[in-house]
Amino acid sequence: MAATGSEKQGDEGVKAFYVSTPIYYVNDAPHLGHAYTTVAGDVLTRWHRQRGEKVWYLTGTDEHGQKIMRTADANGVTPQEWCDKLVEEAWKPLWEHLGIGNDDFIRTTERRHTDRVQEFVQDLYDKGEIYKGGYEGPYCVGCEEYKLLGDLVEDEQGVKLCPVHRKPVEILKEENYFFKLSAYGPKLLEFYGANPGFIQPESARNEVVNFVKQGLQDLSISRSAFDWGVPIPWDRKHVIYVWVDALLNYATAVGYGSDQAKFESTFPADVHLVGKDILRFHAVIWPAMLMAQGLPLPKKVAAHGWLMVGGEKMSKSNLTGIKPQDLTSHFGVDAYRWYFLRAIAFGSDGSFSWEDFTARYTSELANDYGNLASRVAAMVGKYFDGALPEATAAGDAERAIRDGLAGAVAEADRRIGEELDFQGGILAVFDFVKQVNGYITEQEPWKVAKDDSPEGRARLATILYTAAESLRAVAVLLNPVMPETSGKLWESLGAEPALGALADQPLAEAGTWGQLPPGATVTKGAVLFPRLEEPKKDA
Repeated sequence: MAATGSEKQGDEGVKAFYVSTPIYYVNDAPHLGHAYTTVAGDVLTRWHRQRGEKVWYLTGTDEHGQKIMRTADANGVTPQEWCDKLVEEAWKPLWEHLGIGNDDFIRTTERRHTDRVQEFVQDLYDKGEIYKGGYEGPYCVGCEEYKLLGDLVEDEQGVKLCPVHRKPVEILKEENYFFKLSAYGPKLLEFYGANPGFIQPESARNEVVNFVKQGLQDLSISRSAFDWGVPIPWDRKHVIYVWVDALLNYATAVGYGSDQAKFESTFPADVHLVGKDILRFHAVIWPAMLMAQGLPLPKKVAAHGWLMVGGEKMSKSNLTGIKPQDLTSHFGVDAYRWYFLRAIAFGSDGSFSWEDFTARYTSELANDYGNLASRVAAMVGKYFDGALPEATAAGDAERAIRDGLAGAVAEADRRIGEELDFQGGILAVFDFVKQVNGYITEQEPWKVAKDDSPEGRARLATILYTAAESLRAVAVLLNPVMPETSGKLWESLGAEPALGALADQPLAEAGTWGQLPPGATVTKGAVLFPRLEEPKKDA
């Protein structure tokens, strides 16, 4: 996927704001859960770009391991053929469809990754951080992970199940190589204490801290029962454990071992976005590996909750894996991007239903936001022939709008840019939209228009300019979330080309009043959020 051009002239050597998603298993096509994480990362990086920062956004696919091998075999193809097909026909096209502006897409079968993984593990082996030993224990192929007996659950027949996939575990016995993870427990606890914001939310942090306090076991970092993986360089009868392989993508994709200048200006990640079910890998194993190699640790690991449908986690194995296209074809891509970040507090579990999406779309997008844009454009067209009038009669009501906008900008920037509270940031903007709607209702410009006196015309002009200028700021603030509809609004207000491209508008200046030039041509374009048709099927 093409890069977005986030590196600007003159920022060489400046550390990029580096955001990553997990790299996703390609055992099947992506569902809403995968898209949830990726859209969140896209919104976050677009937000920081509009802060004027250098940004790097990474996503990709995890293509090794026993689960991939078995899936490919079940489909009658080689693992590489299966990965190539899924990546090119399902994963990359979906990210393009959803407007994801990633700067890179890493595949763990690429030589730029596999060669560096071997070098990383060889270095650890040479330092004495890896040793050979045996292990026997319950193993979940779906998680690609040995499980602790205390973590397993039982079905009605007493069969031990993986707590994530609710499928029986397999008892594996192998001679493997081990990373001395247990030695890093005290160092990790010290790091967590010195960096309380490293793991978010707080509930996730507490879970990880308690887990590490119980004592860590050394980590089996190789497998010999199958061969679909990166070979251990000093013992090619073994392949590197898929999670060790996968975690290293965050380093290999930004130049580790191949482009030192890029590596130093990008690594470590500012934010690793992960699902809570893979938090321990990212908050325990990954930082311990980096400590062993003497590399800097990520600044933040943010774990979001599960998407639930019918009370169960969204997954293919639970038959609740709804395709994002099922929703975008009905609600549109921008509404899709908005809904999950608006409806669910990032870090908490959230339930999806067709009915909730429909209700929020109708109330907030179509009625509050879309209708406001249509009404303002229509009144400027009706009363001023489409030329934005100048505000010359501002008073207390207009000052309240200006203050409300300044507050919304500060609140949204703090919530999204600093706290990863997408819901809170979006709500701050929509509270301002409600304020502008209330302003128009109270000022009744349709009645003021009946007064043809100079004072009446000045008052009408001020009301409509205030509303249009408010929408200008809303377009800037919502651009990271809904870039397509924000762009349409931007153009309809006559901001393009007068103020330049929307994506170049600094968020910090969104609240600076009076940017729309009087005389700009305001046009009433297509409805931003059309009335929904009856769905063809019930999700």
